[in-house]
Amino acid sequence: MSTNTTTSAVSTNTRPITVTTRSIVGIAVLGLATFFAITTELMPVGLLGTMSADLGVSESTMGIVVTVYAAAVAILALPLTSLTARLPRKAVLVSTLVGYAVSNVMIALAPSFAVVCAGRVVGGVAHALFFSVASAYATRIVPPRLAGRAIAFVYSGSSLGFVIGVPVATWAAQSVGWRPAVGAVAVAAATLAVVALLFLPSVRGASSPHIGSPRAWARTGLLSVVVADLLLFAGHYVVYTYIGPYAVDAGLASGMVSGALLLLGGTGVVGLWLAGTFVDRAPRQTLIAAVAVMAGALAALPFVHGSLLGTMVVAGLWMAANGTTGTLFMAAAIRTGGVSPDIAGALVNGASNIGIAAGAAIGGQALGTIGLQSVPFAGAAVLLGSLGVVVAARRGFPVHSHHQEHLSTSSIEAITSSLAVVTTSVPVVSRALQTLTGSVAVATASVPTQRRR
Repeated sequence: MSTNTTTSAVSTNTRPITVTTRSIVGIAVLGLATFFAITTELMPVGLLGTMSADLGVSESTMGIVVTVYAAAVAILALPLTSLTARLPRKAVLVSTLVGYAVSNVMIALAPSFAVVCAGRVVGGVAHALFFSVASAYATRIVPPRLAGRAIAFVYSGSSLGFVIGVPVATWAAQSVGWRPAVGAVAVAAATLAVVALLFLPSVRGASSPHIGSPRAWARTGLLSVVVADLLLFAGHYVVYTYIGPYAVDAGLASGMVSGALLLLGGTGVVGLWLAGTFVDRAPRQTLIAAVAVMAGALAALPFVHGSLLGTMVVAGLWMAANGTTGTLFMAAAIRTGGVSPDIAGALVNGASNIGIAAGAAIGGQALGTIGLQSVPFAGAAVLLGSLGVVVAARRGFPVHSHHQEHLSTSSIEAITSSLAVVTTSVPVVSRALQTLTGSVAVATASVPTQRRR
C-alpha cells in the first residue's frame, strides 16, 4: 500500500519536507476557494454599468453593493472569528463556501436593487469568516516549517481572483449577461463546497485563541498597521470601485472593460512579485515606496485623462504598487505578535473592508459632486493619510525586519515552493475527481427505473 506522502522538491536548511497528499489537496482546495472568494467580492466592479442599467439605478447608487458587502465583513470579521474559533474548521470553511453560493444565487435571480444588496450582505457574512479561517487552516494541515508557504499559496488565490476571476466574470457578463455570469460563479462555489467537504482534511478548532485588547494592539504596533491598512484600502477603492466607468470616460470602448481589468490586474502580479522580493529584506521601505507611488499615480490620473494610453500607463503604476500592499500589511500584522495569526487576519480583513466600504462611499459622493474625472484626487488624499501612518509608526512598521520563519508568508521562495507543491497535487486532484464522478454515475445507474418517470 502507498504511504500516501509526497516529498517537496524544495528543502529548508537542506532537510527534505514531506507532506501527505491530503494536505497537498487541502492547500489546493483552499487556494481555489480564495480565488472564488475574491471573484465574488470584486465581481460588481466590472459589472457596475450593466447591473445599474438593468436594475434602473445610477452607477453611483450601484456602488452601494460594494459598500454593503464590505460593511458586513468589517463589522463581523472579528466577532465571528472569535465566536467560531472552537468549532471544527472544516465545517466553518464549507459553510462560508455555501454562503458564497447562496449570495450569488440571490444576486443572479434578484428582481430589484434591494435584493441584490441583501445578497451582497449574505456574501459579506461568509467573507467575514472565510479569510481568517482559510489562513489559519493552511498552517494546520502542513508541517510547521511549511506553514508560511501554505499561507503564501492560499493568498495567491486572491491575486488570481483579482487578475483572472474579475476580468473573466466581466467578459462573461458582456457576452451572455450579468445574471448568467453571477449564476455561474454560484454553481462553482457550490461545487467547491462539495469538493472541500469530501477532500479537505479535518482540523479542530482552537482551544483558546489569543485576541488581546485595543491597548495591547496599540502597544505592539498592531493598531497602527490596522489603521494604515484601512486608509490604504479606502483611498484605493475611492477610484477602483468606478474604474470601469472611469476607463470608458477616458476613451476605452465599453466592450473592452474586461480586457483593461485583466491588463491592470497583470500589473498587480508584478507588485506581488516585488513584495515577495523585498518583504523580508526591507518591508518598511517597500511599503512606504508603494503607498507613495499609489498616491502619486492617482493624483496624476486626472491630468492624463484625455489620453487612453496615458490613463492606462498611470493606472498600471497604481495597480502594480497596490499589488505589493496586501502581502506587506498581512506580514506586518502577524509579525507584531499582538494576537493569534487568525485574529490578526480577522483584524486586517475587517480593516480592509471598512476601507473598501468607506472608499466606495467616498467615491460615490465625489462622483456626484466633483465629477468622474476628478475622483482620483479624493483617492490620493486618503492615501496620503495611510502614508503618514506608515512613516510615523515605527513599531508597527520597523526598519529592520523580523526573522520569524513560520510567519514568512510572502517571500518569493515561499511562493515558488507553494506552486511546486500544488503542481504535484494536480494528478491527485484529478484522480479524486474521477473517482467522485464514477461514484455518482454508479449511484445514478442504481436508481430503480420506476422512479425515473
